[in-house]
Amino acid sequence: MEKVTLLSDKKNQERLLQAVQGIHAVEIRDLFQELENNQWVDTYFPERLIVDNKKEVSALSHQLADIRTAVQFIEHHGEKTQKKKHLKRFELSLQELEQTYDEEDFSKKINEVLRLKKQWEKLTEQRQMVENEEIWLNNWQNLTVSPAAFCSQTTTLVIGTVNSKNAELFKKEIAKIKGAYLEEINASPTTVYFAYVVLQSEYSRVEEIANRYGFVKEDYSYENIPRQQLNITKQRLQEINKQQKQLSASIGTCSGYIKELEWTEEIFLARMEREAVKDHLIHTPYLIFIQGWVGSEEKQELIQSLQSVRLSEEVYLNFEKPTEKEIVEEVPTKLKNHPIVAPFEMLTEMYSLPKYQEVDPTPWMTPFYLVFFGMMVADIGYGLLMFLGAFMLQKFIIMPREIQRFIKFFEILAIPSIIWGFIYSSFFGLALPKTVFGVHLPFPLLSTTDDVNTILILSVIFGLIQILVGLFIAAKEQLKRKAYIEAVSDGFAWQGILLGILFILLGMMIIKNNAFVYLGSALAIISALCILVIPIFQSSSKVKGLAKGAYQLYGLTGYIGDLVSYTRLMALGISGGSIGAAFNMLVAFMPFAARFSLGILLIIALHALNMFLTLLSAYVHGARLQYVEFFGKFYTGGGRTFKPLKTVEKYVNINHKRK
Repeated sequence: MEKVTLLSDKKNQERLLQAVQGIHAVEIRDLFQELENNQWVDTYFPERLIVDNKKEVSALSHQLADIRTAVQFIEHHGEKTQKKKHLKRFELSLQELEQTYDEEDFSKKINEVLRLKKQWEKLTEQRQMVENEEIWLNNWQNLTVSPAAFCSQTTTLVIGTVNSKNAELFKKEIAKIKGAYLEEINASPTTVYFAYVVLQSEYSRVEEIANRYGFVKEDYSYENIPRQQLNITKQRLQEINKQQKQLSASIGTCSGYIKELEWTEEIFLARMEREAVKDHLIHTPYLIFIQGWVGSEEKQELIQSLQSVRLSEEVYLNFEKPTEKEIVEEVPTKLKNHPIVAPFEMLTEMYSLPKYQEVDPTPWMTPFYLVFFGMMVADIGYGLLMFLGAFMLQKFIIMPREIQRFIKFFEILAIPSIIWGFIYSSFFGLALPKTVFGVHLPFPLLSTTDDVNTILILSVIFGLIQILVGLFIAAKEQLKRKAYIEAVSDGFAWQGILLGILFILLGMMIIKNNAFVYLGSALAIISALCILVIPIFQSSSKVKGLAKGAYQLYGLTGYIGDLVSYTRLMALGISGGSIGAAFNMLVAFMPFAARFSLGILLIIALHALNMFLTLLSAYVHGARLQYVEFFGKFYTGGGRTFKPLKTVEKYVNINHKRK
């Protein structure tokens, strides 16, 4: 990483930020953070301006909300026959994205959609009211008079409801009053609808009974009787439905706006990102001052981007190496690896990024992860499906970058899966033929039924190799820091112990040669003494140093546990193939007719399930072996993620190198 400084006339602010944003390679420094290397700001820019872009941010936020609302409204309420075409992902530069924006055209279209939305909401509200009115009138349609027209100076007509549990008792109580007449109008499982006529002289007595039984009065505000009013209401509802259908057709004509609105949303999202960093910059009445971090390999891209927008002559540009203090406190980490290794960076990112000057474990981890993943999947058919699926997706679909990286990750992993499938002789759980056109095939090189012990030993050997590599990296990193004693105690000594034990086992069990036993014993004892003795010289108290050395030496049990963890390579590799073979056997036992009808669907479903579980297990357990057994030997992590000024890329991929 290098620190980049840009100084320009304030009128160039938007073009300059756009040029920086378009390459996705520069992280903007906050020049107002309380860091020692920002103290010069007050000295050299005492008259800087305070940026208040809340108005711009608020306007963009409202416009983005309007766009999302408009797109959802067209999708949900537009006429079904109208096809809603969304913006198809493709690549272009940021300049190409933003130069097509027409504010007048956008305002016209978004206002048209929002106007239709208001009309729709108004009709929806009216429809809800009329539907509620229809339901209410349905309950009272058997009432043959209008309460307002029936009431007189001597009588009152009251309508209302009573809970069905109290209805019979209520009727009996009212029947006892000679000056009142009660009629049941309608009933539901929970409610009974009543109307009663009562003399004014008996009104208070009836009202007391009604209150006692939970009678709820209803207001009738219509002049017509309920059945007549219900017909009017239904006609109104039909008219509203007709209006909504017409409005839906009008909304459907806006379906062509979806692409343009999504395009504009991408532009506004890019502008929001630029607005978010403006308070990190220094603004003076005439100048704008920007500082940031850029990778050494991206310097030329920044220069070319400024040239492409004709700013190279108007911007002061300077690059400088970070200081030791900046490296410790501030410099972000950006991983840079070969295209084959780069997809595996996501495993490192899931664990923790390396500190700026720490070793990147990705290239060291990748070969082991490839072997381990392939060993756990170990099926030619599954590997081919992975490869073809990933290849076709990348060939015909432009996807978001993170998804692209994930797909590429599995495309690469398909290769070792196929190779190990040949080694184990497994094709969708079926064994490869012994001969093809009279040619004898050597597969399986390792049988999952006859060579289980060999596969188990091979898994442990792979684990031992990875642990030795991890210890080598630990020693190498200590040597780079000139910590020679730590290089021995943290790396070389442990390698010596493990190799010594390996030589002893080879000499006693395989080669049957005492020379290997003696060599291994000497190597292990000398290495163990180094681990035991070195803390004595490093500690002020010899007793504490000896205790520390003994405790470190006890860590050998942890290495034994690490090696045992690698046996999962054997277990998962054998289990996946065995489950696949069991599925094949299950279908093979079906009757002939069922085998080639239902059996085909069944075998596809079962192998899809087995493939998913196998890939998931290989992905998770492969990562676990890296994180626990490998990274723990040499890797600390804790680096700060590189966060460049870039676009959101919600709908399109920004590529400034596009031709």
